[in-house]
Amino acid sequence: MSKARKLTIDVQGTTITVLSQRDEDYISLTDMLKAKDGDFFISDWLRNRNTVEFLGIWERVHNPDFNYGEFAIIKSQAGLNSYKISVKEWVAKTNAVGLHATAGRYGGTYAHKDIAFEFGMWISPEFKVYLIKEFQRLKEDENRRLSLAWNLNRTLSKLNYRIHTDAIKSHLIPAAVTPAQAAITYANEADMLNVALFGQTAKQWRDANPNLEGNMREYATIEQLLVLANIESMNAELIHMGLPQGERLKRLNEIAIRQMQVLTPASALKQLKE
Repeated sequence: MSKARKLTIDVQGTTITVLSQRDEDYISLTDMLKAKDGDFFISDWLRNRNTVEFLGIWERVHNPDFNYGEFAIIKSQAGLNSYKISVKEWVAKTNAVGLHATAGRYGGTYAHKDIAFEFGMWISPEFKVYLIKEFQRLKEDENRRLSLAWNLNRTLSKLNYRIHTDAIKSHLIPAAVTPAQAAITYANEADMLNVALFGQTAKQWRDANPNLEGNMREYATIEQLLVLANIESMNAELIHMGLPQGERLKRLNEIAIRQMQVLTPASALKQLKE
């Protein structure tokens, strides 16, 4: 599995690992198995015909590369006393994505949350109910923290925007211009920051996203909002120093790239660099 954030939940006294990656959550079946009485293995659950049918349906909905030919063979053998298959064999034969058997730091068998909830039913109906409850609590807490951080950075961005516009008013707008003329200057400077950070102007974003309400900054990540607040403040200082817009754009773009490299994975920078 690719790099993921490790979280844990407690379900009826059993600590269970949750790995979050690419906006998906995978739950440790290995940890969940500790809550089941008796000597059981994940392969016992996987050999069950109802399990195989459920996994096939899930993969059909979520995985366009699922190998239906191999799945049909496995399904025909599921439930037989002689039939047995491991998670690694299941993945290798069917190209499944809902289950993963991993080694290393987070070693064990992990399942997409939808599948893990079904596995919880195999532990016990009561365990499944508490598993879902604790997982939902985890996600609610996580979303609340993200919302607070996003709102904080959005507030910082707005405060720095005031500093930014004051610098524009003092140094870039001649006396006795109309409000409409002043607005053009403000918009040009705001778009310069958009280009430095997002790689496009506000109009280009609107043209590319006609079905979205608001502006690109409303859809920015926490990291982007933090960098935006930083470069707004820096641009105000560069304006006070009398640097022309072209030079400021180049400097701010370089700063934005460096800061985003620190805050986000390299793959998230592709569009910014382009």
